[in-house]
Amino acid sequence: MKVVVAIDSFKGSLTSMEAGNAAKAGILNACAADVVVKPLADGGEGTTEALVEGLGGQFVSVCVTGPLGQKTNARYGIMEDGKTAVMEMAEAAGITLVGRDQLNPWKATTYGVGEMILDAVERGCRDFIVGIGGSATTDGGAGMLQALGYELLDENGAQIGFGAGELDRIVRISAEHRCPELSECRFRIACDVRNPLCGENGAVFVFGPQKGVRETEKTILDEKMRHFAEKTREFLGTDNSLEEGAGAAGGLGFAFLSYLPKVRLQPGIEIVLKAIGLEEELVDADFVVTGEGRLDFQTAMGKVPVGVAQLAKKYHKKVIAFAGGVTEDAGKCNEKGIDAFFPIVRGVTTLDEAMNRETAKRNMELSAEQVFRLVRVL
Repeated sequence: MKVVVAIDSFKGSLTSMEAGNAAKAGILNACAADVVVKPLADGGEGTTEALVEGLGGQFVSVCVTGPLGQKTNARYGIMEDGKTAVMEMAEAAGITLVGRDQLNPWKATTYGVGEMILDAVERGCRDFIVGIGGSATTDGGAGMLQALGYELLDENGAQIGFGAGELDRIVRISAEHRCPELSECRFRIACDVRNPLCGENGAVFVFGPQKGVRETEKTILDEKMRHFAEKTREFLGTDNSLEEGAGAAGGLGFAFLSYLPKVRLQPGIEIVLKAIGLEEELVDADFVVTGEGRLDFQTAMGKVPVGVAQLAKKYHKKVIAFAGGVTEDAGKCNEKGIDAFFPIVRGVTTLDEAMNRETAKRNMELSAEQVFRLVRVL
């Protein structure tokens, strides 16, 4: 019997691989099986850790420019092939790097994201997986482009400063000093946002308030973003401002689509499932095991375990899910490809006790063992 295990992290408790390996231990306690454990994430926070841990990569730390110009250490991963870099833009320009009372959309920059990419390029990486959730920025990706060698020039021929407040000062754009190796690179951008760059559904109006944009500033900053889009159109001859995902991460999606080669914006789960080679393992599997910290109605709306289940159903596989907790409305998951799900908590306990790493590992192992004892009997 072959069992493929792909469980999302239990946030604050178990990493994806810790959860998966605990389930594997339980399965092997119950029966003889070929158990394959794969890392799992949705392209957002934790994706780099999951892929590096699960696919034999290594972490790299680099000092970059933070969202408000401060120096910060950003960590990303280089996969075993030495050519693929996995990174999250939030490491360099994330909202968690800025105190709530310091949020400043007028000044916040993605420059550090470009510095991370350059560092990976210098180390030989040419294939990039980039998660772009959790940004503190609304600069249209201008800072990233500046770090990569693009020149966004004002009327005096000088580089504009950082942040959305500078975008309407752009008079001319130059790629004369752009990093030449970028033409050899491919970018897969994990993006679950479908918003365009500008307008009422765009980066400023929809996502700006959580980054500090006041109601009275929305129209002003949106116009600055439109100016950047227009100067980009003049420079490149194309307009990606209306593309789905252009408004992601304060317009960083637009910068990727417009200025970088071989770019594809995809839902994060699609990129991760492809990167871990899950589909190839499913072909001859008998059972698929997935799960996450809490299984509920939102899981059924397209979260990671359902992504695994739907891919498994392409090959008519039986899918079992484990979760730290299960809500009353989790039954919706059964309609989305999860044949049966089980909470792993084994008795009355506090949340802190249940989330203890060693306790959660043990609970996962014991739960998986009992389920697969039943599988063996049947």
